Amino acid sequence: MRRTRTRLARRIDIGDLAFRVITEARADAADLPTIVLVHGIGMSSRYFARLHDALLPHSRVVSLDLPGFGAMPRPARAVDVETMAAALAEVVASLDAGPAVLVGHSMGTQWAVELGRQRPDLVSRVVAIGPVADVAHRSAAAQARALAVDTFLESPATNWIVSTDYLRCGVPWYVAQLQPMLTYPIEKRVRELTMPLLVIRGEHDPIASTRWCRLLRASAPVASLVHIPGGPHNAQRSAPRAVAAAILAHA
Repeated sequence: MRRTRTRLARRIDIGDLAFRVITEARADAADLPTIVLVHGIGMSSRYFARLHDALLPHSRVVSLDLPGFGAMPRPARAVDVETMAAALAEVVASLDAGPAVLVGHSMGTQWAVELGRQRPDLVSRVVAIGPVADVAHRSAAAQARALAVDTFLESPATNWIVSTDYLRCGVPWYVAQLQPMLTYPIEKRVRELTMPLLVIRGEHDPIASTRWCRLLRASAPVASLVHIPGGPHNAQRSAPRAVAAAILAHA
């Protein structure tokens, strides 16, 4: 028999930063963990849909659209990683669900790590899928080249979501967020985490190399690394069940 699900979408404003928060859970999810999905630069919650559904039987799932991304209004100022994470912390606190498992993808890994560093009381675990920015190509040009390579590895459906989300984001806001992404020292910040870190990497991800992911694992006090066979950068779309299984085992 199909279990009843509840779904709530709402907007939360933290100062001039607006978040869209989509919360979904089974009726009997009171004792299950809360998992928060944080998208990367230029993207929205749309590319988490498959992972969201794969996690839902086992957890309360929260998918976000961050300020300036998806359909959310763009702030009038550039927002650094620390400021975005502080606002995101208030969103997570509003869930009133106890410490959550925070799952970031790409630049979302920076916001997730920073939130865990700032507010360890709100985060039980951090998961970093395809973390950025790899020190081997920490420049706009190098990131663009790696992203171009990744388009040949992704499915047409994923490329469609990525390209249309980039169009919705727009060049000015993307560029405004690119500099904070390239300068945030995630390899140093993971050292300060007091909760376990799980790094997930698609086997063929050209943006987050194996060497880079191993460096992050080695830098964090408690960490593990999972490779998704055949996966590109957006492994959460190409192999949602495998990624969900890794997250749930970590949680």
